[in-house]
Amino acid sequence: MSLPQVRRQLSQSDLPMATLSEPSETGFVTIFDETYDQPDCRAYFRMMDGLGYRNQHHAVAAFRAGLAEVMRLRGLRAARVVDFASSYGVVAALLAHDLRLSDVFARYRQPRFERATSAEVIAWDRDWLDSVRRKDVGLHVTGLDVMPNAVAYGREVGLFQSGFVEDLEHAAPSRALADDLARCDMIVECGSVAQLMPRALDRLLEACGPVKPWVMTSPIRGNERPEAAEVMRAHGLVVESLPIAPFVHRRFEGPEEEAHAIENARAAGHDTEGVETTGHFHARILLARPKSECSHPDEWQLPLSVAPMAEDA
Repeated sequence: MSLPQVRRQLSQSDLPMATLSEPSETGFVTIFDETYDQPDCRAYFRMMDGLGYRNQHHAVAAFRAGLAEVMRLRGLRAARVVDFASSYGVVAALLAHDLRLSDVFARYRQPRFERATSAEVIAWDRDWLDSVRRKDVGLHVTGLDVMPNAVAYGREVGLFQSGFVEDLEHAAPSRALADDLARCDMIVECGSVAQLMPRALDRLLEACGPVKPWVMTSPIRGNERPEAAEVMRAHGLVVESLPIAPFVHRRFEGPEEEAHAIENARAAGHDTEGVETTGHFHARILLARPKSECSHPDEWQLPLSVAPMAEDA
């Protein structure tokens, strides 16, 4: 399908104009809005910890491998990554630092964070992240989200080298964001309920210029949008699912959420036995990239599976 045809289809469709600030229930997954726009990251990471989030633990291992391959193919010594729906920068924390998701969760369980001011948390986190930043790769991460405090926190502590608060489902990128996107090598999105919303994705890729970035996402099974794949193909990208076993996104909040998730995963053609039936959302890795850069995943250091977090072993 051509790009004009895809845009006509999107303009005539009844796709929900979803953002991260939408009501607390979507079709089958709960959104915890109150945690996404606090002055610092404590509520957000404690929510993730309490609900057993694991998506980023698994997905960022694949993102790292993909980023290394982009840099190899393009001869880059440094790369620019746009983190779509970036929230407080957990993907940037794991991608650009010698950290595990379990390290992040353990940090905010410390008693000193109970009574700290936001200014203290930001100062502590800035020093902490600076001490564990990876030296083996030059990385510029752009945070993109609709929540101002989340992006501001990421900028303050050094997770984002640039950050934008924009809703691309409803408007084209600002001039400054478009200039940033024009230099982008990879777009990542980790576990968002909207799996790179198609209208926003079209605007992102349009701004990226003639050499399109790689797009790596880790959508919940059953939440993959065919419209998003059509947008990427219309922009000249080859779309595929990487050969990585389904991995835990997070625990179901209750029986109703579980029933909806299993129904949606099965409707999308997934076998849920031993996967969603274990009581957890599961995700997978989708990749889109220019045809000229379609090296086989066997040729790059792609983890076929990732060891569980220590507390799950």
